[in-house]
Amino acid sequence: MVEGAAARSRQWHLGRAGEAKAPDAGRKAYELTAAGQERVAQWLAEIGWPRPDLAEFHLKLVAAAQAGLADPIAIVDAQRHELLRRLRDVQRAAMSEPAGSQAGLLLEGIVLRLQADLRWLEACERAWMNRRTK
Repeated sequence: MVEGAAARSRQWHLGRAGEAKAPDAGRKAYELTAAGQERVAQWLAEIGWPRPDLAEFHLKLVAAAQAGLADPIAIVDAQRHELLRRLRDVQRAAMSEPAGSQAGLLLEGIVLRLQADLRWLEACERAWMNRRTK
């Protein structure tokens, strides 16, 4: 399972950095140190666009929810806010380009990519809202 492997990888990295410790030698559970909690909080607050790693973003939502570190919907909202800002800037730039220009074509591609990312964030929000109502 991708989520399990990614979580084990993150735990291994936190452990190597002195940010996580195993509470009991016989268990595979980890407990975050103060430094680890700070690093996870920073990671949750990072906005990873324009080149999003969708698997990492999904992991961020799952980790935030399961550990009670942040509200996944708030993370989605922060990402959406940033994407809307970038979309507005790119649309403004695209409107200033002459029709048929090479730059206009590139900007149109960026607009389409941002719109697709926004639709995916809407799907993420719906999924997390559905989990709350169950």
